[in-house]
Amino acid sequence: MQEFDKISIQEMSKNDMLLIIKALEYTGNETEISDFIDLRNSIVEELSSLSEISEEAFMEYLEK
Repeated sequence: MQEFDKISIQEMSKNDMLLIIKALEYTGNETEISDFIDLRNSIVEELSSLSEISEEAFMEYLEK
């Protein structure tokens, strides 16, 4: 098996990314395990930074 430290999301559709973000949020809220919310926030923060837009604008883009 080939080892890797990072995974590229270049080929992921925006619908799949939105689903992952929403699933992390839902799971974090339902289980009260903060790691899920922290991961969700980290992903949104990083992707919005790469897109050079606010986190709110990034989420609106994904939801369109």
